[in-house]
Amino acid sequence: MNKKYILIIDAILILGSLSAVFVFVNYAQPLVIAPIDNYESSNNTVLFEFSKAELILIDENIEFTSPREIYVEDNLVVNFKPGIYYWKVVGALESDIRQLTINSEIDLQLKETNEGYSVVNSGNTPLRVELYENGAYTGEIILDVDESSGVEGDKFVGREDE
Repeated sequence: MNKKYILIIDAILILGSLSAVFVFVNYAQPLVIAPIDNYESSNNTVLFEFSKAELILIDENIEFTSPREIYVEDNLVVNFKPGIYYWKVVGALESDIRQLTINSEIDLQLKETNEGYSVVNSGNTPLRVELYENGAYTGEIILDVDESSGVEGDKFVGREDE
């Protein structure tokens, strides 16, 4: 066989192999729909939408030294505490690393009841609530998210509980 024909056949085989690898990589790459990269919200519930993956890795460290692993077949809603998180999905291949931020939301509501007042933590982080009566400090309570407590006083100050 002529050397020229061998080179042509080799070139065709190499191009065919490269094309097959390119198609496989594009087919196997997970498709990440939501949340978008650098997503920021004060809502602590986040919907993850993706395809061609069955594992979500979530960590507070971009190196994924101690990731939370969530195996899932369909899309998933995850609850987060306020903070910065990194995440990726894993199928035959891994997706790019994305970041999401859950901001603290302090929301203290006062509701009148038959016995007096009830203070409700309507935010997304635990609160330390200082109680005052006639300008004088009378004590404090700690309220978890969606927790309420009957209180007495005329001024209530909520701060993030650390």
